[in-house]
Amino acid sequence: MSSASPGALARCGGSPVRTRRANRTRRAHRASFVLDTSILVALLAASSAPTPLYPHYQHQWGLSALTITLVFSAYSLTLLLVLLITGALSDHLGRRPVLGGALVLAAAAMALLAAAGGSNALIAARILQGAATAAATSAAGAALLDLEDPARPGRSALTNGIAPVAGMAVGVLASTLLIRLAPDPTVTVYVLLAALFAAQAVAVAFTTETAHRHAGAWRSLRPHLSVPSSARRALRLTGAGIAAVWALGGFYSSLGPALVRLVSPGGPGAAGGMIFFTVTAMAAFTVWTVRRTAPAVAATAGCAAVVPAAALTVGSLHGGGLPALFGGAAMAGIAFGAVSQGALRITLTALSERDRAATLAAYYVLSYLSMSLPAIAAGAAAGRYGLGTASHTYAAAAALLAIVAVAALTVSRRSPIDESR
Repeated sequence: MSSASPGALARCGGSPVRTRRANRTRRAHRASFVLDTSILVALLAASSAPTPLYPHYQHQWGLSALTITLVFSAYSLTLLLVLLITGALSDHLGRRPVLGGALVLAAAAMALLAAAGGSNALIAARILQGAATAAATSAAGAALLDLEDPARPGRSALTNGIAPVAGMAVGVLASTLLIRLAPDPTVTVYVLLAALFAAQAVAVAFTTETAHRHAGAWRSLRPHLSVPSSARRALRLTGAGIAAVWALGGFYSSLGPALVRLVSPGGPGAAGGMIFFTVTAMAAFTVWTVRRTAPAVAATAGCAAVVPAAALTVGSLHGGGLPALFGGAAMAGIAFGAVSQGALRITLTALSERDRAATLAAYYVLSYLSMSLPAIAAGAAAGRYGLGTASHTYAAAAALLAIVAVAALTVSRRSPIDESR
């Protein structure tokens, strides 16, 4: 078969050179999309990897429930502060330099966690990890939005919703398995993550920059939240629901293993780590399941699921045992996935390129504030009044927030903000 002439190719829509260039661009964008997704997954895997190790740390160093929540919250609160400072930085400097620097910092944090010899070292390493994660998540998430394929609308928002919870599930599962299989799990898991972050930092240097650099980088470092008016109403409507599901996530991540031991003192050792895996795995599955559901419907249904999640968690303390506790964790994961996917799609609709990282930063500030402060309060309450009493109060507060969110979303259902992307 004879090949087509250059003139025929031109008449059909382009020269061979132009076609090859377009193909290279598409391949580069696909590779960048996969890399940015893997960065989000890895960062959140690293954030949840310590959860199954908390009982080991408590036994080895005699740590209290409050100390464990402080270790957990050092990460979340640092992430909040750094998001306020660097949330919009990649909108000014570009995605690549911010991602590269943050990944190097994340690798250093993993090295510190591997070498930790007490709670102070754990807290210091988690602070460094929170700073790295904050800088990288808003940049990677915004890069995914930059790479949105017009032929596959909504893919970037879906990935921003599913990658973090999938990463948390992977981190908990890998850490739980390494406890059983590795000779020194508190070192092995962090060494593997450090190597992964270093490899990703190198890979980022070879990707195509997706953001147009513009002035104002130094000005953007002033701590502030910059949310365009198009996203403000969405965050107001979904804010109570976001707070409820992330607060439940923080509870299961920090105190879940201790609650498993309280409910079933003679239960299997791996159950402590698997409780948060249940939350995150169900969240990832739900994000995928509701991807074509109208975002306001998904968010409303997710908020409604918080109530039975809270009821089952409390029921586990009154005879329900591990089946009720894991049932509550599964419902909490369903709620987390549905609310996260719905709220993100509502919030990210029709954002311009220069607002993407800043808006994602605002979303994560609300999320991690909701995850960390209630967990600290629960840890303090558990030390003073007992974990059972703290769990009852926590579940009631999460259910109340969810009911408020259901009411707000139901009233606003006829608003244009409910339109699917």
